[in-house]
Amino acid sequence: MSAFKSDFLHIMQERGFIHQTSDDSGLDDLLQKEIVTAYIGFDPTASSLHAGSLIQIMMLHWFQQTGHRPIALMGGGTGMIGDPSFKDEARQLLTPEKIDQNIEGIKSCFSKYLTFGEGDREALMINNADWLLGINYVEFLRDVGRHFSVNRMLSFDSVKMRLDREQSLSFLEFNYMILQAYDFVELNKRHGCRLQMGGSDQWGNIVNGIDLGHRLGAPQLYAVTSPLLTTSSGAKMGKSANGAIWLNADMFSVYDFWQYWRNTEDADVGRFLKLYTTLPIDEIDRLQALGGSEINEVKKILATEVTALLHGRSAAEEAAETARKTFEEGALAENLPSIDVASGELEGGIGLLTLLVSAGMASSNGEARRHIKGGAVRINDQAVADEKRIVGSDDLTDEGLLKLSVGKKKHVLVRAE
Repeated sequence: MSAFKSDFLHIMQERGFIHQTSDDSGLDDLLQKEIVTAYIGFDPTASSLHAGSLIQIMMLHWFQQTGHRPIALMGGGTGMIGDPSFKDEARQLLTPEKIDQNIEGIKSCFSKYLTFGEGDREALMINNADWLLGINYVEFLRDVGRHFSVNRMLSFDSVKMRLDREQSLSFLEFNYMILQAYDFVELNKRHGCRLQMGGSDQWGNIVNGIDLGHRLGAPQLYAVTSPLLTTSSGAKMGKSANGAIWLNADMFSVYDFWQYWRNTEDADVGRFLKLYTTLPIDEIDRLQALGGSEINEVKKILATEVTALLHGRSAAEEAAETARKTFEEGALAENLPSIDVASGELEGGIGLLTLLVSAGMASSNGEARRHIKGGAVRINDQAVADEKRIVGSDDLTDEGLLKLSVGKKKHVLVRAE
């Protein structure tokens, strides 16, 4: 890959965002000559995005920071079908009402990374339902559908993998790539959009859009995809053993979000600093060179910087201080994740297995039992070996709290209400 002259592509290459581009030199020249508009699509399958979407959000962030206009496209229309790319089975269909609720939940996240407004460099948030839900199907087939080769569509990896496994691919899902291609052309007509970005699993869909634009008389369109990231141990980004790492604080606490990044594997720290923070490259290079016990301090910097971008500097530093008190002082930190339990229930006594499941620290009594047998469970920092242990009001501190721990890094405060 060539050395780029435009600020945006130079940063993307330097920080490890680029997997594929459709035309290196053409896009590089365009970005140097004019303000370019680019978009990334987000399907509203839940009321929050998760950490797996952060790499795309950061691409939009850097696009605006280098003087261009980003579009966050909400898939209010395509979300009614669901992207089949590399999925083993069809997505569960969502109602229009649920999709609208999810979009409302997602919107707040983008304002932390992008500046919205009316200027030629200000970010836009657009819903593709604005044009997709009003399509006349027969006209669409005649004017757009005729440009798609089924043979070519069947050759895309996202489709081939599904068919090779003899897993059903419905006609509804097959239409998704046509609609996404049409989004690109429509955004070019409405907003002069010339670039679509996304994860590498979207390459086929994006190239379809470029080809459709060419056939319908649009100017040259471009593509940039990012690598699909996994951790060094092979875990998928944005997921943990307990589920998704949601970006909305009401679905995943600020402390838990900070702790997720603090637990980054040693081999991933430098790569994640480049992708998920705005620290200068020379500072990242300095931090990467640190070894031994200093790597833990670098992980704290990573966690604080990533959390500050999403939740604000104050909340990030508060989470870091909570962790310090919890792990270094063994104190009951007020900002730990918490659950409320009725005082009467505690007075009667709650089984430890039940409490671990209720606190989200185990998915079942069997898993809770394994944690206890493995010596991982503590109440107020005291190890518990009895799986039949009853937790009651006598276990509460003077502040009416109880700290429940599994291992060294998972803690929940139980509050009597």
